Amino acid sequence: MNDLQFQAVALPLLTAAVAFVAALLLGKLCIPALRALKAGQSIREVGPSWHNSKAGTPTMGGIIFIAAAAFSMILFGWSGVLSGHWEHLFVLVFSMVYGAIGFLDDFVKVKKKRNLGLTALQKLVLQLAAAGCYLALLRWSGHLTNHLYIPFWNVTFEINWIVYMVFAIFVIVGCVNAVNLTDGIDGLATGVTMPVMAFFAVTASIWSIFPESGLHTLALFPAALFGGLAGFLVYNFHPAKVFMGDTGSLFLGAAVCGLAFAMDMPLVLIPVGLIYIMETVSVMMQVMYFKLTHGKRIFKMTPIHHHFEMSGWSEVKIFTVFTVVTLLLCAAAFVGVAGRY
Repeated sequence: MNDLQFQAVALPLLTAAVAFVAALLLGKLCIPALRALKAGQSIREVGPSWHNSKAGTPTMGGIIFIAAAAFSMILFGWSGVLSGHWEHLFVLVFSMVYGAIGFLDDFVKVKKKRNLGLTALQKLVLQLAAAGCYLALLRWSGHLTNHLYIPFWNVTFEINWIVYMVFAIFVIVGCVNAVNLTDGIDGLATGVTMPVMAFFAVTASIWSIFPESGLHTLALFPAALFGGLAGFLVYNFHPAKVFMGDTGSLFLGAAVCGLAFAMDMPLVLIPVGLIYIMETVSVMMQVMYFKLTHGKRIFKMTPIHHHFEMSGWSEVKIFTVFTVVTLLLCAAAFVGVAGRY
């Protein structure tokens, strides 16, 4: 195996493996610590009544896979940094900024013993600022263009920069909050995001062989996060011993859309993130229909995973179906972008 093949194939696999082991070890340490700090989850009053039994389960567990992924990625990606390739660090730092916003939200919830943390306006302002800075960084570094790539058709359309930046900020904030909505039952956001990370890792690994892609080390980030999530799932699968909290879900949302923009193909979020989109659209439809009909509902409860839960699906069944659907969509998306380079 030559150096190029090692960087494209073996290095992401090693990164994922080390992140997996690190997450397992960190889980053993962090979960008791979170319990000792009384960092327990408050359950929404409007949620399913049987979720009340989950009250007190440690939250902010997202620090487990965040730390594991960051450690592994930096360990195996440092040589890339020394060679002048920073793209994997750009996405990591961007995701950690959103994770920090989530941590503040979780901290307020835990400190005040309530289910509401930062206000909606506070979160929106912070998220908009982070998205704008990240997009400016990608543009400055040459990883972002105003040529919108269309998967499956393998064509691009040039868009005015101002229009594109407004579109991009809207997509990022929407995507992050869609992932946040998906984190509603044990393991769901973790399981759904793992195939997405696998998609980005495999695609970036293959594209890194082509110099014109500008991707040299980017595959390390999704590979590390895949491994970290796999280790975290051991503790987050039903019945969950720990929740990721907004710390984890906002980090994951930023990771998903951050990778899509770093690879200059934001529209790929439609197939790979269809579950996230369904979660968000279900809430929007429910609210609009409720207002228009003065109290009637389309779904038994939203986001839509709660509708299936209220219809008799177990949490494990919802986790399995949503994860498998995402896996199939990611496989289709890979076919759709395979001919870009």
